[in-house]
Amino acid sequence: MYLGAAPGVGKTYKMLDEARRRRARGTDVVVGFVETHGRAQTAAMLEDLEVLPRKIIDYRGASFTEMDLDAVRARRPEVVLVDELAHSNVPGSKNAKRWEDIDELLTAGINVISTVNIQHLESINDVVEKITGVPQRETVPDRVVRSANQIELVDMAPEALRRRMAHGNVYAADKVDAALGNYFRVGNLSALRELALLWLADRVDAGLQQYRSQHDIESTWEARERVVVAVTGGPEGETLIRRAARIAARSSGGDLLAVHITRSDGLTGADPKRLAEQRALVESLGGTYHQVVGDDIPAALLSFARAENATQLVLGGSRRNWLSALFTGPGIGATSIRDAGDIDVHLVTHSEMGRGRLPRLHGSLSRQRIVYGFVLAVLLPPLLAVLLGLGGDTLNLTSNMLAFLFAVVVVALVGGLWPAMLSAIAGTAVLNYFFTPPTRTFSIAEPNNALALGIFIGVAALVSSVVDRAARRTRQAARAAAESETLATLAGTVLRGETALPALLERVREAFGMTGACLMERVDSDELNEVWRPVASVGTNTCRRPEEGDAEIPARDDLVLVLQGRSLAADERRLVGAFAAHAAALVDRTRLSEAAAEAKPLAEADKLRTALLRAVGHDLRTPLASAKASVTSLRSSDVDWTPAERDELLETADESLDRLTRLVDNLLDLSRLQAGVLPIFTRPTTFDEILPGILSELGTAARSVTMDVPDTLPLIEADPALLERVIANLLANALRHSPDGKPPLLTGSSLGDFVEIRVIDRGPGIPASDRDRVFAPFQRLGDTDNTTGVGLGLALARGLTEAMQGTLQPEDTPGGGLTMVVSMPSATMRPAEAPVPGRLEREGNG
Repeated sequence: MYLGAAPGVGKTYKMLDEARRRRARGTDVVVGFVETHGRAQTAAMLEDLEVLPRKIIDYRGASFTEMDLDAVRARRPEVVLVDELAHSNVPGSKNAKRWEDIDELLTAGINVISTVNIQHLESINDVVEKITGVPQRETVPDRVVRSANQIELVDMAPEALRRRMAHGNVYAADKVDAALGNYFRVGNLSALRELALLWLADRVDAGLQQYRSQHDIESTWEARERVVVAVTGGPEGETLIRRAARIAARSSGGDLLAVHITRSDGLTGADPKRLAEQRALVESLGGTYHQVVGDDIPAALLSFARAENATQLVLGGSRRNWLSALFTGPGIGATSIRDAGDIDVHLVTHSEMGRGRLPRLHGSLSRQRIVYGFVLAVLLPPLLAVLLGLGGDTLNLTSNMLAFLFAVVVVALVGGLWPAMLSAIAGTAVLNYFFTPPTRTFSIAEPNNALALGIFIGVAALVSSVVDRAARRTRQAARAAAESETLATLAGTVLRGETALPALLERVREAFGMTGACLMERVDSDELNEVWRPVASVGTNTCRRPEEGDAEIPARDDLVLVLQGRSLAADERRLVGAFAAHAAALVDRTRLSEAAAEAKPLAEADKLRTALLRAVGHDLRTPLASAKASVTSLRSSDVDWTPAERDELLETADESLDRLTRLVDNLLDLSRLQAGVLPIFTRPTTFDEILPGILSELGTAARSVTMDVPDTLPLIEADPALLERVIANLLANALRHSPDGKPPLLTGSSLGDFVEIRVIDRGPGIPASDRDRVFAPFQRLGDTDNTTGVGLGLALARGLTEAMQGTLQPEDTPGGGLTMVVSMPSATMRPAEAPVPGRLEREGNG
């Protein structure tokens, strides 16, 4: 795929050059369809290449050429050149779009080389219209372009492209000035070029991430700046986010990612309201927000940063004071800096540094604290024995036991149950050997001393158990708080109306540190096997069946959430189950929405049929009855009609049948419009070209219309036949409502890149509250006079105008009355891919 920022950069030329290179290498290459646009240099590149004949299609009295799909498949070359990927085929072709033709060629095993401009991509169509002011009528889904095995950008500086155009290498001389002053302005071309570069960069980045995942590459590749900022929900969050955003902005295309770690200590006390505000700030700055569960905050941060290929990590200075640092050791920042490797870590100062409180000693029991507990259990008993020995006989056995019991409690606070039990056993041995008579032996002379030692062991064990249980309960509560935060985030996505299933799966993957997540649906089953298909997946997904994953969580009977990366603990499975249930609800909601969308046209059609039956009951009968009565009278042998009477009867029959014909034509065209099958061909059109048709449609009533259309009116980009009907319908409506002596006025003018045609009457006008209603089919605003039609004129006029990319709006006439304004694009505002003279371009829904 050759991708260009604008027409004329050389996509087709580059494609033909590649074809020549491949043919010289021995590849069987043919030209399926190439549009030279009259450019001599491009046409010269076609020489010596095999060009398949085009298919000729007759439509509406004109002949058009398209790629002969059957001829290409019959020839079956290795490579076929198909120009203009976004092109719409002429009605009568097998497929509506050229990219659909290419899909068939690929399915047949034929390689395709094609071209497309960035403005035709569906995802950025609205952005291009804002930049250039030109709506793009022909678009192609992004997935079609992204699926290409290779995409090459054909780039050219705006100034160079404008010089190429000025030299006549892009358009004919009579079109150069208009193009340079409109679509091909330097600002437009620069913006389109940036869009093309950024779009292609995203596609390259996606390929790079896939390569890293396939080859298990975890180190950071600094191909693109990605800044990760850790947010805790603390008061310093906004400072960190804005600082990270400035760092990301220094590099064009830099990404900002905010991550919040929920764990068993440290960050579990985040303020949900403040965290939500920080999330909103990140998203307003163009970043993304992520939430990850992890007990080791530095490890979780760095793991997330490496998974996202981050180049920089922004952390806030610690809020701990010096006493907290003394008890808890190195902080998150110091640990992250030590283990960051090739990721740059920014430690940002803020006003909250050093204002934290002393942490509780009975938090969750990390492995480090358990090790410290065992060390104290080994060191404290002998150390305490030395200290008590220095006191001589001043302390009795009871005091010594209390001292050792205090040591057991200290060990329990630090290391939990098992270090405390070791301390109790060691303390009992030391008490028995050094302080219980007879000393220096493990024998006990008095029974009460033996009882005291036994009670000491029991009390030490009970105290250790209580302290350890309290620490575990604290850890469980903290874990529950982390789960609550995760579930609150899930609930927030529901309340905000986020319904993208891949986004939900991405949250699951990030939160639980998985490499891939996939929602699979059972589509068929029998006694031997079950058939599953993926509904949506993110990350690395190689599973074809649920049992191939590391964890599978049922969402319902036929849906399973499959995770890859590691197995899940029981409490994690419960939490993932909530996400799985929400994913199933999203699938149901999406399918219900699709079903509702499919049913809506049927309901509208039913409503339209009902209105039609109600409205046309009289209107169809009236002209039929008039025509039949006239013909019956003429055939009657009972009356001798004079020539004048015979002519009058024939005229009545003719008028009635003409009225019936117009009514049926309007009904058919309106139904085609609503079904999206009305063919529309737009081309540069003069007002003088459509004027005869308008006058013919109005008949003798046209003599009452005042016209004031300047000869300098620009060319109109429209379907001439349809524009005739629009203006004729509006004038007929104006004539019906204009008072005697005040005929309607038809004027024309240009406004920017549009041509405005105004139909002005001095009738009663329409209240502002009813102006939308007049464009509804079968609407006459409560009129009971059915002799003027069924109310299709304005509905059809607006439908035809909008199908030609124009607008029809009512306005007040100064002094009273109604003005209908038809605004159509002028031919000078067309983008540079406009067809050369003599070639029509198909637009619309057909």
